[in-house]
Parts: sequence; C-alpha cells; structure tokens
Amino acid sequence: MSLIRSRVIQKPYQLFRLYFLSEKDPRSTLSNLSFDTNYATSIEKFKSHNWTKLEIAHYSFLSSVILFVYIIFPASFLIKTSILLPFILCFLIPVTSQFFVHALPIFSWLALFFSCGKIPDAWKPAISVKVLPALETILYGDNLSNVLATTNNTMLDILAWLPYGMAHFSAPFVVAIFIFLFAPPTSLRSFGFAFGYMNLLGVMTQLLFPAASPWYKNLYGLQPANYTMSGSPGGLGRIDELLGFDMYTTTFSNSPVIFGAFPSLHSGCSVMDVLFLCWLFPRLRIVWWGYATLLWWSTMYLTHHYFVDLIGGAALSLAVFQYTKYNHLPIVEEGKFCRWSYTQVSKIDIQAIDPLANNYINIANDIEQAMPLGRFDTPFRFQNASNSLVAPSTEAFEMAPISRSRQASRSFITAQVSSLTSNLAPNQAAINAAGKSTSSLNLPLTQEEERPEEFEDNSSLNNSGTPSVFDEETNHISSTTSITSLDELDPAYDKKYKSK
Repeated sequence: MSLIRSRVIQKPYQLFRLYFLSEKDPRSTLSNLSFDTNYATSIEKFKSHNWTKLEIAHYSFLSSVILFVYIIFPASFLIKTSILLPFILCFLIPVTSQFFVHALPIFSWLALFFSCGKIPDAWKPAISVKVLPALETILYGDNLSNVLATTNNTMLDILAWLPYGMAHFSAPFVVAIFIFLFAPPTSLRSFGFAFGYMNLLGVMTQLLFPAASPWYKNLYGLQPANYTMSGSPGGLGRIDELLGFDMYTTTFSNSPVIFGAFPSLHSGCSVMDVLFLCWLFPRLRIVWWGYATLLWWSTMYLTHHYFVDLIGGAALSLAVFQYTKYNHLPIVEEGKFCRWSYTQVSKIDIQAIDPLANNYINIANDIEQAMPLGRFDTPFRFQNASNSLVAPSTEAFEMAPISRSRQASRSFITAQVSSLTSNLAPNQAAINAAGKSTSSLNLPLTQEEERPEEFEDNSSLNNSGTPSVFDEETNHISSTTSITSLDELDPAYDKKYKSK
C-alpha cells in the first residue's frame, strides 16, 4: 500500500490524469476499460454475439492453427493441456479477454513459429538454394547483401546491430503503446490483427517455400541444403565477439525456421510499424521511414536476407495493412489528442471514396457541366417555368450515325435545327427580349437543298432488291457520294465548295 502512495507511483499517475484523463467526456464510456473478473460475463457475450461469416472464418482459421500446434508439439497430453488451459482462461476473464481476444493472431503466429522445428521433415518441401540469389542477380544485377557486407568494421557492426538485434524486438511494443494512448479506441485491436496476420502468413510462406539466406551461400556455396543443418548468426556473430558473451550465435543456430529467408519478417515487421506510425503521426513519416531504411540495410549487411526478401516482406505487410485500414481501422480525427478525447469512432466509407460508385458523380444532374458543348449544340435553351437562359442539355439531340454524304449531313443538321426552332417558338417573346432571333439558328442553304429534285440520287434504288445488314440505318443515309472526308462540315470548306 505504501508503494502505491509513494512519489514514484503518484507522480506519473498525476501527470497521466492531467494530460490524458482530463480529455475524457464524463458522459462517454467509449474509452473505458473493463475491470470485470467474472467469466460468466464473457460467456454471456459469446452467446448473445451476432456472428458474421468473416468472424467465423477468422476464429476458425486461428483455432485450427492453435490445434495444429497442439497436435505436433512433442509433449505429453498433460503438459500440453496444462499450458493451454491458462491460455483459455485469459480469454474468459473480461479484464484480460479485452486484450487477448484481439491479440489471438499474434499468439497464433508465435505458437506456429516456435513449433516449426517440431514439424516432421517429411512434411516439408525441398529447400531452395539457387532461386533467391538468381532473382537478386536478375532484378538488381548483383548480390546486394554481399556488396554491403564486403566492408565491415566495429562501428558499422554496432550500427546494424541496434535496429536488427534490439529495436526490431522492442518496436512493436512501443508502437502498441502509442496506438493505445493516442489513437482512437479500437485501434489497438486493429494493430494486433494486422501485425499478427502479417507474421502468420509470412511464416506459412516460409514453410511452403523454404529458402537459404545469404550467409548459407557464403558458407556452403550453392550445394543442396537439408533440415539437419544448423543455422548461422551471420554478422551478428561479430557482436557476440564484441560483447564477450553468446547472445545470438546459439539462438540463430537453433532457430525454429533456419531456411526462412523469404519473405523477410524483419522487413515486414518494420514496415508494419512504420505504416501504423505514419497513420497516427503523419508529420514524422520521414523519421519512421528512416528507421525502416536503416533496418533494411542492416539485414543485408549482416547477411541475413537478400533485397528481394525485403521487398517480399514489405509487400506482404502493405497488403495486410491496406485490408485492415479499409475494414477495421478507425479514422484519426484532427484536434483529438488521445483515446480519451473521442466520444465516437468512425471507419472509412469505401463507397464514398470509390470513383466507380454510383454516388460519386451524379450524371443526371451534372452532365451539362461534365460534357463540353458540341459543334452543333445550341448555345442557350430556355427553362419551361422561368424562361431563363441556361446551358443546353445533351438530350436535345438524338445520337445517330453521321453520314459521309454532303446532302445527308446537311439534311440531318437542318432537320435538327428546325426541330429546335419549333420547340423554341412558345418562347419567342423571351427570345426577342434577350435580343436573339431564331433566324440566327438557320444555316445557309446550298443549291442541293434549294432544288433537291435536281440533285436527287437514285443510286440506292438499283440495289433495292438485295437486303442489307444496314437496312435499319437507311433512314439516316440518303445517298452516297465520292466525297468521304468530314472536312466538308467545316465552314471554310463550305465556302470553297460553293465557289466552285
């Protein structure tokens, strides 16, 4: 009791109340944590919960991973059950279940990773030794890991060790604390979902596609590998020599996944941390991506991964993050300091930002602004109610094939103008008031239009007995001339034609 009242505890608590709890709305319970220890509460919630198909698939998949680990783990039934029961108990007590349930993807990944060495070798595929170095050479022209590791010294060793051997293991906990304190409520469960599934899918890929790291090529060349071989700490062995004790040599030599080069989970974890930090603190994105870049360099400098492994881990992390962002992650609101500042949370509405959604552009209302005026569109039209001048509607003309015939084109245009003129007749007074005249809409007639009987083309009658697949369009085509260019529709061409 005296420890709780000591200054060591009271001072941080007072600061926490001042900067965080003071932001809380007394009427809001959104950011509250549960301190209930009655397991009956969790059971009742489980029974009354409305399960969706995605939730059923999610928990079924993770439960199958836990069951697989339970079966292959080489221990007696009593030992395995004694480990599993406390784990299940944490899911039943509300005070712990609020964290354990949403961290189930992480627990499933850890259980599978540390049990990979217990999987029978007969179940595993052959180890790839040549694919990754070949891809490295094809895509980047050389083995970038060997290039970076050619020159090494104590300063570079320490610079590579700090992100790879230290920050990599502590960064997810730091990011989780930031998300819990400063992100909207429910954000931490999204981080657990994304981080756990990224690592879980990565380990499964490594099991299905076992591949050797650069350190293997440095030690054994391209000779075939087998699962009886030991791993190697790579450049981290120099850190053990520098520190004077075994920190990495034994751990990496007995790694559960010795041939797990692709994809690089060091890259995947760092990119996932950076993506969430950029989502939460976007102004510091240069700092976050600087950390990821440094870790990428360290993985190749220490000969633990090829560059293609890093790209694979980053791509996997980005894909899982994007899915989480648009399906689970809440929106960070401007002006909100911490989780206790929120009284409600909202998620991204994919339908609202989808450019192909029906409600993105109202074509019926915005077509006049979206569509430019055509060559023969009327510059103004009148509304029926107010007789005010507005932009023309594209509904004024019916879409139809354009004839290459001069006479047919002229006839078609004249018919459309005449129809428009007749429609504007009731508004003649408004037209005169606006200083306009319908005569300005008439186009000058050519000789063919003034005396059509002299220029009538009866060539189409010669083939009237033979049906054509274009018969449905004959109402738009009156004749066929030797002029096939659309330049005749230009006024300059019209003057040249009439002068002849």
